[in-house]
Amino acid sequence: MSSPTGPTPGLPVRMPRPRQSGRHRRPEPVAAPEGAPALVLAVPGAPSAAIRSLADEVVSIARSELPGLEAVIGYLDGDDAEFPTLTTVLTRVAALRTERYEIAVAAGREVAAPEGPAAVVVPLLAGPDSALTRRIRQAVMDAGNNAELTDVLGPHPLLAEALHVRLSEAGLARADRARLFTVATAADGIILATVGGEEAVQAAGITGMLLAARLAVPVMAAALDQEGSIASIAEQLRAAGSEQLALAPYLIGPELAEGLLDAAAKEAGCASAEALGAYPAIGRLVLSQYMVALGIPPQQASPVH
Repeated sequence: MSSPTGPTPGLPVRMPRPRQSGRHRRPEPVAAPEGAPALVLAVPGAPSAAIRSLADEVVSIARSELPGLEAVIGYLDGDDAEFPTLTTVLTRVAALRTERYEIAVAAGREVAAPEGPAAVVVPLLAGPDSALTRRIRQAVMDAGNNAELTDVLGPHPLLAEALHVRLSEAGLARADRARLFTVATAADGIILATVGGEEAVQAAGITGMLLAARLAVPVMAAALDQEGSIASIAEQLRAAGSEQLALAPYLIGPELAEGLLDAAAKEAGCASAEALGAYPAIGRLVLSQYMVALGIPPQQASPVH
């Protein structure tokens, strides 16, 4: 009950929650700017239904973070039937932008002529791979240079988080260091496996340091596509005192040749976690590269729950 002057004394009062302010205030969600270029996800590797599903999930995560985002997928080794090639997708995106402009002009709308890139191409790669990057750049050139190519997704702390989760899912690491439960199969040394040669190994090593800090065990990077690299790193870790090793693929999945990971695990004599796949952080990093290319601060993207 209440009186004309306010609530009856002694009764609880429900006050409106004040708007959060300061550095902990939740960012206002943003939408893709009108006329913004399309995000084109460049997917390496031999396409398959599984890879398409993975790419679709990554794009879906990016769209959920930035309403109004136009995002499409181009396959580096596509067939232009079931899996459109990157060049074909970029050509279509540029043609669609021109068509939309011409329709708007014909309808009497006052619109500015398209300028700048029609697309921003984000490689679905955790780390550098010069051979694949050259092919992606060539596809952009073949489509008429109407697109801007971003860098790969790593190194990044979110990738260290994803690696930790994949290791814990395989029973090779504790899910949370703050919880003092043990995992019988937890590794005391991690081989961070990548492809792309020495440059990729060096880049993976940066994320490896972040992973080592999370797990409190040594982490060393090795190249799956360099003969003897995995065995050499396994030997170094064992010589340093690690007895139970684990292989952690610093790879999203499409760039990983079939059977390569299993062969590496046998070579090192240890178990392996799954590739990063469509872990939510991958979609967020793809969007982050796109937003940086457009000059939109990535921290303004709506938060993931």
